[in-house]
Amino acid sequence: MKIAIVHEWLVNYAGSERVLEQMLHCYPQADLFSVVDFVPEHERAFLQGKKPRTTFIQNLPGARKHYRNFLPLMPLAIEQLDMTGYDLILSSSHAVAKGILVSPDQLHLCMCYTPIRYAWDMQHQYLQESGLQSSLKGWVVKWLLHKIRLWDARTADGVDHFMAISHYIARRIEKNYRRQSTVIYPPVDTAYFDLPNHQVKGDYYLTASRMVPYKKMAIIIEAFKDMPDKKLLVIGEGPEMSRCVAAAGPNVTLLGRQSADSLRHHMQQAKAFIFAAEEDFGIAPIEAQACGTPVLAYGSGAARETIQCNNAHGVSENDTGLFFNEQTSQAIVRVVHQFELQASKFLGQNCRNNAQRFSIEQFRRNFVQFVETRSTEFQKQKHKNLC
Repeated sequence: MKIAIVHEWLVNYAGSERVLEQMLHCYPQADLFSVVDFVPEHERAFLQGKKPRTTFIQNLPGARKHYRNFLPLMPLAIEQLDMTGYDLILSSSHAVAKGILVSPDQLHLCMCYTPIRYAWDMQHQYLQESGLQSSLKGWVVKWLLHKIRLWDARTADGVDHFMAISHYIARRIEKNYRRQSTVIYPPVDTAYFDLPNHQVKGDYYLTASRMVPYKKMAIIIEAFKDMPDKKLLVIGEGPEMSRCVAAAGPNVTLLGRQSADSLRHHMQQAKAFIFAAEEDFGIAPIEAQACGTPVLAYGSGAARETIQCNNAHGVSENDTGLFFNEQTSQAIVRVVHQFELQASKFLGQNCRNNAQRFSIEQFRRNFVQFVETRSTEFQKQKHKNLC
């Protein structure tokens, strides 16, 4: 088969790029397409030597720094990528990649990270955080999001089968597109994030994330103001950094951006990892569990799938964390106190065993099996139609 892989935009090595990396490993003969490609030279190893074919947005003034500003043009741009001659198209999509144009004789499988968040159920949150609820600019943005939403719904019909990165996203796909999907969890490098040789925990809690509003890093930091006897280490940087610095008391240490080795070391030594975002999947909590560290997480989104927890009946032998039900500092204080009463019941090996469900090897097996099964079915149907 001649295979094309269509990714959203290539600007760094983040969550969806980790999935793309493994897709390329499974199908190294595939040609790669993307809206733009601005990945720095020192981060390009995951592309495995491939030079993506890009769209006209690549050459627009200011696109390198402000590519997101061209979102209204991206539906047009993605439709200009020529898929002629390909038997199988694999789209890697959280915004527009699934909108490529295909023929009835081409099989289109979409790895969907989410329907466009800011155009669907998170539109109001996005507008509020951006200060665009009622201004003239806000009404222009609302109109553009309305048009993108119509385009997004229409192009879902061009996908033969959806893969969802969690059951949480599968429900979102069904709600927005009225389509069923198969859950294939993204890959987590559980070989790198491993148990330490000597599992002796430090005296601190850990959180690590990009400092953007929906990650709720500030409320984690604020919670530790009410727990001055407990230490918190914070790894990450971003636009919310100043707010996080302002919220930090003397028992909170902000480490900024750290190397992967440093992140792993701190995950291995932490009492527990704290995670307050509502995520589509969430890699960091799984990395922490792979290091033998339990997770205290906001009990919504995919965390319910990636963390073993039965709050209602106390800590069971296979539990790997605890949930809190509100994104507030008070809820985090309560769950930390709850955790400290039962910390000895959380076993590092159990945490790691749970994380292994999301290993790179497991992803490769599930992904290839799905693609090969759908390809075989598609070819049989084509042959049946011809006969």
